[in-house]
Amino acid sequence: MAGFGLGLLFVLIWASAFTAIKGLVPEWPPLWALAARFSLVALLLGAILAARGVRWPSRGDGWRLAAMGVFGSAGYLGGAWLAALTLPSGLIALLSSTAPLFVALGEVAFLGRRVPAAAWAGLGLGWLGVAILGAGRGAAGFELHGVLLALGGALSQAAGILIFAPARNRVDAWTANAIQAAIAAPTLVLLASLVETRLPGAPSLTAIFSLAYGVVVVGIGGYALYFTMMRRLPPATAAALQLLAPPVAALLGWALLGEVLGWTDLAGGAVTLSGLALLFRARDAGGR
Repeated sequence: MAGFGLGLLFVLIWASAFTAIKGLVPEWPPLWALAARFSLVALLLGAILAARGVRWPSRGDGWRLAAMGVFGSAGYLGGAWLAALTLPSGLIALLSSTAPLFVALGEVAFLGRRVPAAAWAGLGLGWLGVAILGAGRGAAGFELHGVLLALGGALSQAAGILIFAPARNRVDAWTANAIQAAIAAPTLVLLASLVETRLPGAPSLTAIFSLAYGVVVVGIGGYALYFTMMRRLPPATAAALQLLAPPVAALLGWALLGEVLGWTDLAGGAVTLSGLALLFRARDAGGR
């Protein structure tokens, strides 16, 4: 039951992050905004780890964490935040939720893991629910480059998860988060200096609140839960929790922003929940 509660809290934080993006982007250039967020996260977590003592990972695990920072955070969120310039937050959440399928395929192709048929069926149902939600939201007609950026970010996240996966039981969540944030920050500074032509200006109160939320709630709390889920669940199963982000983001948009909540949002969420239930049942039956 505790694991279930942690999973729900993770989904809520993960979904809310897509809404919070709109408070900072496009007021600040996306990559510079992300670089600032990860820099602050790395500084705060560095102070926490210094106070509680640090058990540094081995060199091999350190390289895996570095890859997680480059691909699983900088690449993933860089694509999502750049897409926020042209796409609504709900659609970004929808496209980002493609990561679990990439992870499941990678587990089979690169990690040699056998994924039960019932688990594939659960992933398929989850995708069907996301597709129903996307169809109702009118995904067609949005700019193609924004869609490709979000999908590229999802693929990058999957690569980071797969590279990090062998070390997930050897590195605690706080250390993993601190190191990957410390790697993601300079990676994003480099990308921003190459891609973006303007620097951040003086932030509004909305931008400050969005940045603070991204640092404390998402960057520290959300990623701590993220790495905890990675330790407790197989990579594809942990990543599949993100399939709940689009319907939860739709609910948040309805509750906080006054967005319309259609029957396709409710139907898509119900189908996705059914798929996740099947996926977790298959995991338990397989003794994972």
